[in-house]
Amino acid sequence: MSALSALVGTRAARHTVLPGFGPSLGFTIVYLGLVVLIPLSAVFFKTAGMGWSAFVETAFHGRVLAAYRLSFGGALLAALLNAVFGLLVAWVLVRYEFPGRKLVDAMVDLPFALPTAVAGIALTAIYAQNGWLGSVLAQWGIKVAYTPLGVIVAMVFISLPFVVRTVEPVLQDLETDVEEAAISLGAGRVQTFVMVILPALLPALLTGTALAFARAVGEYGSVIFIAGNLPGVSEIAPLLIITKLEQYDYAGATAIGTVMLLVSFVMLLAINLLQRWRKSRMGG
Repeated sequence: MSALSALVGTRAARHTVLPGFGPSLGFTIVYLGLVVLIPLSAVFFKTAGMGWSAFVETAFHGRVLAAYRLSFGGALLAALLNAVFGLLVAWVLVRYEFPGRKLVDAMVDLPFALPTAVAGIALTAIYAQNGWLGSVLAQWGIKVAYTPLGVIVAMVFISLPFVVRTVEPVLQDLETDVEEAAISLGAGRVQTFVMVILPALLPALLTGTALAFARAVGEYGSVIFIAGNLPGVSEIAPLLIITKLEQYDYAGATAIGTVMLLVSFVMLLAINLLQRWRKSRMGG
């Protein structure tokens, strides 16, 4: 009788309002194919028509390499900065009650809602040498607008919410009993954070950092206003793609886009593999 009840319960648990595995998988593959795979494959097919020598000459030109370094290097630095300060912002919003908390929480989502061009103009106005912050930094010999530093500032601005919103739910579900138990056993604040809190937050923190990196790499609107767009100095790779398209050099634009796509995919894949490896170690 108990076995029959268990079987009925299992069948009831499998019954959902959605179709079965076969139709769901079919719809998923078709949708992803139409939205993601077909457009991306078109980029590769367009690049394949160039020939290897033309591809190398276009995608690895000195000016393009400098743009790669700024785009990927700036995005990586922005993501790492947001990994630290985004975690701090999420911690404050979850663990503390203070006047204006709802306002601060809403401000985190501002880069999501704000048009990127408006963000770029605002950042340029603030960090220009005659701006509010730029004039103060200029007294210390620090120039932000129209430099690679300005590119990083814009990338930090637009990618911060990804870390905060990814870490925040995990912090909300993290009980304080474990922290109190560690402190009662003699662990200090730093030791409790490193040994107890950080391992629980690390998967979400890595995911948020990867999303922030991916968002910053492809950012265009907010960066071009503050970058200055000097070739070899403050020119980003997406701007070169737009320039190629304006010159009707579609093959050259897809060549640069292919390199950016492959590098981004490899880095995101490495982060996902690191997460899976860590979960397997913890499970073991």
